[in-house]
Amino acid sequence: MTGITLSEDDFARLRDLRAADPVRIGERLRARPRRDLLGADGKLFIVAADHPARGALAVGSDPMAMADRYDLLDRLATALRRPGVDGVLGTPDIIDDLAGLGLLDDKIVVGSMNRGGLRGASFEMDDRYGAYTVDELSAIGADFAKTLVRINLDDPGTAPTLQATAEAVTAAAEAQLPIMLEPFLSRWVDGRVVNDLSTDAVILSIAIAAGLGASSAYTWMKLPVVEDMERVMAATTMPTLLLGGDSGADPDETFAAWEDALALPGVRGLTVGRTLLYPPDGDVAGAVDAAAGLVRGASVASTR
Repeated sequence: MTGITLSEDDFARLRDLRAADPVRIGERLRARPRRDLLGADGKLFIVAADHPARGALAVGSDPMAMADRYDLLDRLATALRRPGVDGVLGTPDIIDDLAGLGLLDDKIVVGSMNRGGLRGASFEMDDRYGAYTVDELSAIGADFAKTLVRINLDDPGTAPTLQATAEAVTAAAEAQLPIMLEPFLSRWVDGRVVNDLSTDAVILSIAIAAGLGASSAYTWMKLPVVEDMERVMAATTMPTLLLGGDSGADPDETFAAWEDALALPGVRGLTVGRTLLYPPDGDVAGAVDAAAGLVRGASVASTR
């Protein structure tokens, strides 16, 4: 690990805090300075880091890219300190680490809820809610909940996942906690779950996910950028964040696709992880700044 933003002393203090005074982690989360969900421009730019808890450590051709937690935290610290970045999406281990490091003041905290569908497992489609609950997110003062909703019409594990998601949406609405759903139509291909990124499949996944729960008043969508995004965004009135993905695609093509989609009605910003945290050239700050510029335009560029 090569530190860029955080020092060995920072990590030593985090280890000591976890071992000797863990109650302070929750205290820091609850007492942290908070902000409105949407700023003056009505946009959001969230850095995602919930992949490891699903056993998904790969980035591009490196199957263990996200395995070094200290390196990941350093990259997250770099991203969170860049202008235009609103917050972070993570599982409790990530959020607790960042709180312990003092990196969440005035940041939007998005808690990832269902991490039970481990990558490559025979039960991957039965995506259990093994991380945050709505009650726990409310207790720590989180700003957002997030769920993954993969829909496989040939796998019975989809049914309990949809039921659990509906219950989470209902609970979030009752708690007045925004919840973003990340829906996909998925299928098994050679023992792997593959998401269908055709335009029609994304539209169908939105239709299914949008109806989950007893109220949709607090539901957001987290959607991939695919062909004909105009048709995709015409399928929902819900506020939408665009998701990134792995960094295997050509960065220029990826950023151009984001820029086009960000101009569509209903799109409120980006939620991107590996593409920005592990860019091909290794320049995390540069990748984050470029994405922030797409979300916020010249106002961010002028503060760099």
